[in-house]
Amino acid sequence: HHPSVLSLLPPPLRVRKVQPVGRLDEDTTGLLLLTDDGKLIHRLTHPKKHVTKIYRVTLKHPVTEKQIAQLLKGVQLADSPDIVKAVSCEKLSELVIDLGITQGKYHQVKRMMAAVSNRVVALERIRFGNLSLPEDLKPGEWTWVKSAKEITG
Repeated sequence: HHPSVLSLLPPPLRVRKVQPVGRLDEDTTGLLLLTDDGKLIHRLTHPKKHVTKIYRVTLKHPVTEKQIAQLLKGVQLADSPDIVKAVSCEKLSELVIDLGITQGKYHQVKRMMAAVSNRVVALERIRFGNLSLPEDLKPGEWTWVKSAKEITG
């Protein structure tokens, strides 16, 4: 019942049938890639490819070293037997971390933080593979990526 990001595209791109590479939750901001290259989508999203996505996570409670260690070691999500772990976790301030994951489970970052007794209040994807969100790109703006190598290295 929510409009798709694809509805925001100019008609020439809709005709090309571009698709999002992964997705962002309704309340998550940041880097979203769109392409009409099916092989690239597979290379960036297939679980066996282990492409890292970095999220800037603003938390309700100060993050502890114990929580960071738990995220890196792996946590069990409340509704799943799977153990998921962060590939990186950098503390930027008491309430902000940059969290790297290679999986893409439903609400994964939010659920991981809940598993370590914290809560996400804001979430922004700032990196996908080798591509970082340009600092001067405002919400709702977009830019072209010159080649897939910018993303995949």
